[in-house]
Amino acid sequence: MGSNPPTPPLQIAILGAGIAGLALAAGLVKKPHLSVAVYEAVPAHCDVGAGLALHRNALGALALLGPELYSVYLAKATACAAEEDEEVVTEVILAHGPGAGQTVAELGRARGRKSVSRADLLEGLAGLVPGGVVRFGRRAVRVEDLGAEGVRVRFEGGGEERADCVIGADGIHSVVRGYLLGEEHPAREPKNHDGWQVYRTLVGVEEARAQIGERWTRAVPILIGPRGHVNCIPLNKGTRLSAGVAKLLDPELYSDYTDDAQRIVRMVAKDTSASWSVGDHDQAPFYYRGAVAMMGDAAHAALPFAGNGAAQALEDAAVLDHLFEKVKRVADIEAALAAYDAIRRPRSQAVVDLARAFGRVYAYADKDICESPEKIRAFFARAAIFTNEVDLKKQNDDAMGVYEKAVNGQSKNTLERLEKSE
Repeated sequence: MGSNPPTPPLQIAILGAGIAGLALAAGLVKKPHLSVAVYEAVPAHCDVGAGLALHRNALGALALLGPELYSVYLAKATACAAEEDEEVVTEVILAHGPGAGQTVAELGRARGRKSVSRADLLEGLAGLVPGGVVRFGRRAVRVEDLGAEGVRVRFEGGGEERADCVIGADGIHSVVRGYLLGEEHPAREPKNHDGWQVYRTLVGVEEARAQIGERWTRAVPILIGPRGHVNCIPLNKGTRLSAGVAKLLDPELYSDYTDDAQRIVRMVAKDTSASWSVGDHDQAPFYYRGAVAMMGDAAHAALPFAGNGAAQALEDAAVLDHLFEKVKRVADIEAALAAYDAIRRPRSQAVVDLARAFGRVYAYADKDICESPEKIRAFFARAAIFTNEVDLKKQNDDAMGVYEKAVNGQSKNTLERLEKSE
């Protein structure tokens, strides 16, 4: 008797080779029952972004995806402390008013925490994916569900690919989000409800020390006040500093801020070439339809003020990676994406709302919270617990529980239909 032919691997197409897409790909390529391709619009990664000081939940998600992902992060990152085992935080410091100089929050506390440039992290994650998996210069312009024939992705300039499952990690202006929600949906396009402007500069660390002093080239502070807040983050193994100002740039407007804040504003005002526009997403009613889903900024782009956008993308990747360990049939893909949606959508959208609230507190715009340093401390303490202290293994297990319940229900219904037909 001949043996049954081997089942071909499921074809998974990831659109976007940012942190979300590459982290997910680095997990999925280890599964022999999956064949993974990543399509990226740009011809090559470039050095953009303000840098990341990953919070504890982000580090935990990396570890769940695999020890090699966490090791890459460590290899590419810049220590924010002299000792590797020191617990490091992002300090939120009042830069204006009667409480100026007080620290009102310590965010992202994690042992051995580091900062990393986005470009360096992407380079490290890409190195974990076999050659040929990431295909640059492939800008997706349309997604089509072909039913039993899978999902078709059309690319700019012609060409198409088909897959059993398409996951959109294609950023804030996502084609996949447009497909899922419809181009006219009010949550389709990014928003900037509070009119934020963010100005940023990148300078060599020696130059930065001369302008703002040693302290702020080695830490990750956020100095807040009513006309804008400033922050710094070391990059590229401590050789460069990224510094930013949101919302107003004119140094004269900061004359009543602390001296430290004024120096950072003046440094940023000299060169804002590293600036970028900010926005976020209003809540989507779902993150998937059929065999197509969105993740990361495509699903829940957030303002940068809570420092948790990359962390939420990595949580997405950890959950999807965990689910697809069990997905070996085309028929089970939708159940996995439904489980991902059920578990990740409420939490990730809450973080989007939280990032908006952070910005308003940074600008002293929330009068109830900002009437005293004590109330500001209480707000940030609650927020830090929500973002940082999540049980990521439980989140993965909860998603798997939803998936297995759905699959077992499908199997039971199929068996009942067969029994009735006999």
